[in-house]
Amino acid sequence: MTTEESVVRRKPSETSRKTAAKTDTKSRITTPTGTLDKNGLPSYDSRHPNYVGFWKRSIPNIDDTIAIDDIDEPHIKRRHAMLAAHPDIKTLYGIEPSTKYVIATIVSVQLALAYYFGQVWSTGQTGKGFMLALIVCAFVIGGTITQLIGVIIHEATHGLIFESPIMNKIAGIVSNLALPVPIAQSFRRYHLEHHAFQGVVGKDPDLPLDFEVKLIKGNTFAKIIFITLYPVMYVVRGLAMQKAPSDWEYINVVTTVVADVLIWRFCGPIGFFYMFLSLWFGYSFHPAAAHFIQEHFTFADGQETYSYYGGLNKLFLNIGYHNEHHDFTKIPWSKLPTLKAMAPEFYDTLLFHDSWMRVHWDFIFNSDLGPQSRVGRSYDDHKRGRKMLVANKGVNVDEVKLWEDGNSADDVLNRHDSGILFKK
Repeated sequence: MTTEESVVRRKPSETSRKTAAKTDTKSRITTPTGTLDKNGLPSYDSRHPNYVGFWKRSIPNIDDTIAIDDIDEPHIKRRHAMLAAHPDIKTLYGIEPSTKYVIATIVSVQLALAYYFGQVWSTGQTGKGFMLALIVCAFVIGGTITQLIGVIIHEATHGLIFESPIMNKIAGIVSNLALPVPIAQSFRRYHLEHHAFQGVVGKDPDLPLDFEVKLIKGNTFAKIIFITLYPVMYVVRGLAMQKAPSDWEYINVVTTVVADVLIWRFCGPIGFFYMFLSLWFGYSFHPAAAHFIQEHFTFADGQETYSYYGGLNKLFLNIGYHNEHHDFTKIPWSKLPTLKAMAPEFYDTLLFHDSWMRVHWDFIFNSDLGPQSRVGRSYDDHKRGRKMLVANKGVNVDEVKLWEDGNSADDVLNRHDSGILFKK
């Protein structure tokens, strides 16, 4: 099976073609002065209508670096084109209040399991059967909870649980109680920069480091080690950005350390080991951890973001809808399938995954995939591409305003919390 065969291309349905031929007469979007397509919808650059690029993906042992594009990432322009065709998409913006009940449930279950393994079942249990049960539970249940916690921290990062920015930060920290390592607020900072500078070399913390590309390439054994150590690599990439921690990150660290001490005290070392093992499984070989690869690893030329439409979305709060999320970061997890249904012509022609297990399998065993299977761009090309959008009439300039070199990460976060960033 070739790499491109490992993702699925859905042919546009008749409904999609009909939808593509319509424009919403109720739209209040001012028609930009730029090029229009045959349906009278705005075209912000040559990639219109789906903004798929013209670059070729990087192949290990053939190419030495990630693929390079010469224009900005596609999602902000997709968003404006979609709003011109479907202004009712804005009705999906908002929060998902039920997420807070998911937080309460899964944090309670994980802490209860840590107590059970550490203080109840472990009493007098030293055999292989006990440890096997702990390991299996840590993978199946603990790993699942870890991934759910990650999804919820992601929702809190985008302000999609509560109306208040402070409450969303608190929600992330409370969720983090089920993880023995403080990640919520650091993830928030780096993830918002990933959205603001997707693929920009030196600014997007999600891109691989040079030593990852050179060391791993397409080697199967090296990729197994890469996935095994992915929790560590995520931290290393963040440290490589050399950004000063925010006050909320310090609060997150203190809260997590206090929680760890209490867990060790009341659940014992075995209970703490269960939580640590759950974290490691959840961010490495758990099936849902494949979404880290699914989202932006380039399985085909020209497309840098991929969605997953398999059945596990129902359990993991639609985290697979990644194109949809990048197109509209202010739509909560519960409404992402509705977004896709409202604008099928923008999604039905894109490649997507239908199996997370196959994503892991293909990444490990296909020699033409590796950490270098990403696409990047220079900051200058990013700015040039953004200016194409800013130059068009009717576009919110604040939304695409560029952060100059030297601005602190807090500037980006403050703009996000104030509603300026990503508000369309």
